[in-house]
Amino acid sequence: MSEIPIADPALGDREIAEVVDVLESGHLADGPQVRKFEAEFAEFSGADRGVATANGTTALHAALEALGVGDGDVVVTSPFSFVASANAIRLAGAEPRFADVDPETFTLDPTAVEETLRREDDVAAILAVHLYGLAAEMDRLGELADRHDVALVEDAAQAHGAQFRGRKVGSFGDAACFSFYPTKNMTTGEGGMITTDRDDVADRAESYVNHGRPPEGGYDHVRVGHNFRLTSMAAAIGRVQLERLPEYNDARRANAAALNEALADADVITPTEPDDRRHVYHQYTIRANDRDALAAHLDDAGIATGVYYPTPIHEQPAYDDVDDAAPVAERTAEQALSLPVHPNVSERDVRTIAKAVREYDSDS
Repeated sequence: MSEIPIADPALGDREIAEVVDVLESGHLADGPQVRKFEAEFAEFSGADRGVATANGTTALHAALEALGVGDGDVVVTSPFSFVASANAIRLAGAEPRFADVDPETFTLDPTAVEETLRREDDVAAILAVHLYGLAAEMDRLGELADRHDVALVEDAAQAHGAQFRGRKVGSFGDAACFSFYPTKNMTTGEGGMITTDRDDVADRAESYVNHGRPPEGGYDHVRVGHNFRLTSMAAAIGRVQLERLPEYNDARRANAAALNEALADADVITPTEPDDRRHVYHQYTIRANDRDALAAHLDDAGIATGVYYPTPIHEQPAYDDVDDAAPVAERTAEQALSLPVHPNVSERDVRTIAKAVREYDSDS
């Protein structure tokens, strides 16, 4: 096992105590803890409403359903993301079209999105991915969504607390979706959240994740839905984690800044943080021409790394029928390597990581 892991969820006595309280209450499924978590996370994100879900994929799926995206619709999204971004589109009955990414930020290139919007008929939404903890270029994407009269959805699964021009992600689109998987900046074990300022979207999402029941409950089922509910135990963990999220993000940013400084002269390209954004470093992702060899060298040194993502979505077997080109995403997928940056990475760990990267540079 690597001495410095790529992820290390920070959970403590308070999370344990809150879960024990839920267990002793007997109210284990959807309930008051979930409602409180929804309200607190929405407030943190600068949105009016929050709808908790079982995981980040169900958040994306339910948000698209709540926006009326379905059969015959097209959703423009990024090819350089976890496959859930595209899977949710297909699960809602629509088809993804992949616009290329910016070579510096790895997020959707608005120029490529505009070209896709002009080329494609039946576009219903843009699904913008805030990758690795960095916000996409939300002003231009928002303008495109308004001009072409399509919905704007944020995939913020990796970007809890990230900002664009001083405003937190989760507050820009018609809906935004978060994941609370254990590797994320905050966790509930498994879990997800939709944030929105639109009551109609929130109401439909609440219904969809609860078997199509109306918000007031009961056994009338007003639409076809799923059981995408979050448990009270997960929500209890999430409420504690949310309190700690600013501290966790500050630690990630401090580790990233230290790595940037230590790797300034190394033969790698360190992450970009544009002046108009606040990166929260879900991943600290460098680019290296000999990525796989560097990863093997770091593994030998006891340093875990991650390749997120080795194959762009449009080149995955499940998407063989999609005929989209994304040369920037394809090139980035060959170079991207994530280094440990989580809050449990110590100053000594940072020095160890940087030294190992530089040593490989000198060996090569």
